[in-house]
Amino acid sequence: MARLSTRVAAITPSATLAVDAKAKALSQAGEPVVGFGAGEPDYPTPAHIVEAAVIACRDVRNHHYTPTGGLPELRAAIAAKTARDSGYDVSPSQVVVTNGGKHAVHNAFAALLDPGDEVLLPAPYWTTYPEAISLAGGVPVVVASDVSSGFRVTLDQLEAACSERTKVLLFVSPSNPTGAVYPKDQMVEIGRWAVDRGIWVITDEIYEHLTYDGHQHHSMPVLVPELADTCIVVNGVAKTYAMTGWRVGWIVGPPDVVVACANLQSHQTSNVDNVAQRAALAAVAGPLDDVETMRAEFDRRRRRIHGMLAAIDGVECLLPEGAFYAFPSLEGVLGHGLGDTTLELADTVLERAKVAFVPGEAFGAPGYARFSFALGYDDMVEGVSRIAGLFSNT
Repeated sequence: MARLSTRVAAITPSATLAVDAKAKALSQAGEPVVGFGAGEPDYPTPAHIVEAAVIACRDVRNHHYTPTGGLPELRAAIAAKTARDSGYDVSPSQVVVTNGGKHAVHNAFAALLDPGDEVLLPAPYWTTYPEAISLAGGVPVVVASDVSSGFRVTLDQLEAACSERTKVLLFVSPSNPTGAVYPKDQMVEIGRWAVDRGIWVITDEIYEHLTYDGHQHHSMPVLVPELADTCIVVNGVAKTYAMTGWRVGWIVGPPDVVVACANLQSHQTSNVDNVAQRAALAAVAGPLDDVETMRAEFDRRRRRIHGMLAAIDGVECLLPEGAFYAFPSLEGVLGHGLGDTTLELADTVLERAKVAFVPGEAFGAPGYARFSFALGYDDMVEGVSRIAGLFSNT
């Protein structure tokens, strides 16, 4: 009898966290490493949010169990924030608070999937999605896109990948890892197709406030109202409010799905940390001034990293439209002594240039790489300069 269950033994560790951990370990050992791996803002959580947590620590109400689905006032605030930011009118009863966005993703798939159910998974994808699908008993069906399509899948591709076992389409815009933002008309087309096909949509809106150059985030159930009964929206405070470590996310969905997710969570974690929930309440009910400051700086870095990467011979890089990632094709530099795959190339670059990035294999896109520009401007320039120097000497 095997020591570990088959489903858990099959889990692939998070490549993004692994790269970040390796870079930090080298830095702590005295190496001058520049890390492009972490998907988190390099900003502190805004002061008014931190202060709300300090006050919450002293409030004895937060020292005890609270409702599994989230503090009632936080659920109400998330519903109000969803209407404010997305134009999606939902009630607090359609919200369940989770232990971060990853928890929301896992619970959404767990609530919908039976063994063998298929999920259309556009690639490049965030590393957690296929693992969450598989752990819930589902089957990821990868629908590939590349730089030539702007990293957007087409309706024809989705239709070709669909089968009688297809139950869910995972949809993400703005995208991690590519920075792609779907235009409104294409989202409407995809949403209506999902309704006609009777397919659920799980849409991850965690990067909703980070778009550039006139590109806009749209919420699919707003564009296609008839989708609302078969749509789950996943979101959280991590990116917008620089709160990755606070671990507060949420699901917005039909009432029966929300009840099912809360029931599941009651056996997983009970309530989400109360102090973190109070901080999240201050975040979602407060102004968006801090995220606009952050977005403006990310925009400056976005333009710079794109220009630097695109100038390297053999590298093709689209200008990111959202989030805080560049996703260049490195296929033109493979096979020239630095590595035949982006996995090998990433190891070589880390060893010889002391620069860490996440290879595209982690996102279902061999030949590409993800560079987070959520790090200091000078460090970003130094890191890409080192890579350019290494590539030019091969």
